Amino acid sequence: MADILFYHLTESTLEEALPGLLERSVERGWRAVVQTGTEERRDALDQHLWTFRDDSFLAHATDREAHPAEQPILLTTGEGNPNVAQIRFLVDGAAPPELSGYERAVFLFDGHDAAQLEAARGHWKTMKEAGHAVTYWQQTPDRRWERKA
Repeated sequence: MADILFYHLTESTLEEALPGLLERSVERGWRAVVQTGTEERRDALDQHLWTFRDDSFLAHATDREAHPAEQPILLTTGEGNPNVAQIRFLVDGAAPPELSGYERAVFLFDGHDAAQLEAARGHWKTMKEAGHAVTYWQQTPDRRWERKA
């Protein structure tokens, strides 16, 4: 069973939080898949990960490009895992595929978006009922993560 983490964004945007989480995943030697709810969001994150910091970028590709299996980070709207990622990030209320093949899955949701909050609650219940180890993390005012459950 995968470890499932729910990250409740209250102080930063997805664009501010995701790159650091991806960097830490790659530092662990993990490949990552980021599943978005729409192609537009996938494409916006694609551009953002090349320019999020002046002195750095995250090597990645989208699922519409050649050689997805070779990518350390793959952005997708689909449920597949072509790069054999160990960690899957689900954003913007993306519906999760079967997660038992991953070491970890991370649901990132905007605390100011009622639809994302409701979707996260539903996913929490489903993941818990499926027997996954589930934890809930919320941002503090200084943008650190604090475990709440």
